[in-house]
Amino acid sequence: MKRLLIFAGLLFGVSVAAEQLPEVILWPKGAPGSEAKTNDLVVIASKSGERSVYQVHKPSITPFLPAEKAGAAATAVIVIPGGGHRVLAYDHEGDFVAKALAEHGIAAFVLKYRLARETNSTYTIMDHAVPDTQRAIRTIRAHAKEWHVDPDHLGVMGFSAGGELANLSSLHFDEGNASAPESIDRQSSKPNFQALIYPGQSGQIQPTSNSPPAFLACGFKDRPDISEGLADVYLRFKKVNVPCELHIYSGAGHGFGYRPGRNEPSNAWLTRFEEWLANSNLLPKKQ
Repeated sequence: MKRLLIFAGLLFGVSVAAEQLPEVILWPKGAPGSEAKTNDLVVIASKSGERSVYQVHKPSITPFLPAEKAGAAATAVIVIPGGGHRVLAYDHEGDFVAKALAEHGIAAFVLKYRLARETNSTYTIMDHAVPDTQRAIRTIRAHAKEWHVDPDHLGVMGFSAGGELANLSSLHFDEGNASAPESIDRQSSKPNFQALIYPGQSGQIQPTSNSPPAFLACGFKDRPDISEGLADVYLRFKKVNVPCELHIYSGAGHGFGYRPGRNEPSNAWLTRFEEWLANSNLLPKKQ
């Protein structure tokens, strides 16, 4: 009965309080490749108040946790904002999403990762942004008990450039170094599921039979490599027999993200994602 009530809450918008914790720096002693970087993080707000983030040299996660800690450990999602690897669209592809998930009993962690295409950047996607994502996965698993999350129900959700990182982290992973002195380095970096929301570089999404199950969403009015390419991606998952679900919203273009209270069909993708988690047995088991 408790599981049924939780699922009903996901379908009909019943929510509980969420708790935002302080930002957690992924490499407290300095991220590899950023040792000489001293620039402060730059945050710029638009007229609507939504924030864009630049100059990330200390990769981090910001936890949004369900306030209710009783019962089974929560499913967890790393939320990865997009922005073309030049900027982080931090609210409608980050904080807004994470808070909504936490209010529905799903722990969420917003990732700030290093930007490979920012002006004068010395970072690359594979050498810095992907390791930031992998480090976030390991960090959450190492703190799973403290944050009351299930380390075996931990996934990645990325938007646009963030979707590229979610995909890459689902293709390039390891089981951790069992002899490492730090607990974080002993953890697996493989996500248990992936949500790719209008992901960049869709042609490079080439799942294998070992890929985690996927939830895909995009807009019909997006550029062809996404609006048409994601249909091909779905078929690639089907070909290797990895469970996958695809939603294409006819009235949406690129970058729709999630904004609370917005009355548009494309804003419902988050509910569809929650339904997919439930149908995929990725939510906590019955007590």
